Amino acid sequence: MLGAPTLGALPGWLSGTWTGADRRGSMPRMETEQRTVTANGITQAVRVAGPPDGTPVLLIHGNCSSAPFWEPLVRRLPPTLRVVAPDLRGYGASETAPVNATRGLRDFSDDVAALLDDPALFGAADARPVVVGHSLGGGVAMRLLVDHPHRVGALLLAAPVSPYGFGGTRDLAGTPTTPDFAGTGAGTANPDFVARLTAGDRGTDAPTSPRAVLRATYVADPVSLGSDEELLLDSLLSTATGDDNYPGTAASSENWPGMAPGERGVLNALAPTWFRLADELVAVADKPPVTWVRGDADVIVSDTSLFDLAYLGSLGVVPGWPGEAECPPQPMVGQTRAVLERYAAAGGAYHEVVLPGCGHSPHLERPAEFVAELLALTTVPAS
Repeated sequence: MLGAPTLGALPGWLSGTWTGADRRGSMPRMETEQRTVTANGITQAVRVAGPPDGTPVLLIHGNCSSAPFWEPLVRRLPPTLRVVAPDLRGYGASETAPVNATRGLRDFSDDVAALLDDPALFGAADARPVVVGHSLGGGVAMRLLVDHPHRVGALLLAAPVSPYGFGGTRDLAGTPTTPDFAGTGAGTANPDFVARLTAGDRGTDAPTSPRAVLRATYVADPVSLGSDEELLLDSLLSTATGDDNYPGTAASSENWPGMAPGERGVLNALAPTWFRLADELVAVADKPPVTWVRGDADVIVSDTSLFDLAYLGSLGVVPGWPGEAECPPQPMVGQTRAVLERYAAAGGAYHEVVLPGCGHSPHLERPAEFVAELLALTTVPAS
């Protein structure tokens, strides 16, 4: 989500199930090629791999990243899958189209939904891919399921944003902490991180540099970035900045800590003012299976998130915190579990996988387990 102030380095695969010819000499390693398509009225860059008639898998990246963030995963997938990984608007090589935050994450999900009808991407007009969403991408995937349930074969949520949005809620039911969801949205972004992101800073001289943030918050142990660190940093640095993209516009608030979500840009689209779909998700009539994968060392999406201003306030990092009774940290993990339990009780099914010692990027940090969970949702055997 990448919005909170600095705390240390914080601003706002190993062994795999499938290794390919370079390790086992059995099957070729998956490689992506980039295509450019026009869908939902914008130009979108899309990476594809595998045969058009392969089992379809749609990969949706998170905030401050792009489709190449999936490359380390794609290399480990069997070549019988058809993998499609778009750059969301304002990321990577896709058009820097504006994000209307009042639609929540629908600008993104509508862009992705338009790709499902392109036979050059999926090989069939009625494709129902396994949809994999990371972080913000998990919210986009949930929105896609709510709006187009007949187009989602299964859902894999990797460290997803809560169905009640990011920040500003106090309990498992997503009750607002304040009427205007103060302490969420674009105003929570660290301005130095935004400036360095805009400048394409690749240095290590400050805890707010994009490289430092990548190492400290995207993963629990930066060793897991391995030789892909530059690729992943390139992906992070592809983020378009400004009022219409990252982080967006902010509004003032009479409530602590003095800011509330605006109506434009990515961080506002994640705010609970505009992104709240728990009830809609539970009410989906055609419920595909859901697998939720998360690390227990995630510092971004957590019940003690270092990007939640309420939690930072409780640590004394953000001054003036009004206390636990008035402004408790958001129970992000607890909320997601509560909503998925309701989803299951309403006729769906979900499976939670908790990876010890893993941070915010399970597909990078624990690739073997991640690939196994993905393949379990497809017709492809895991071995």
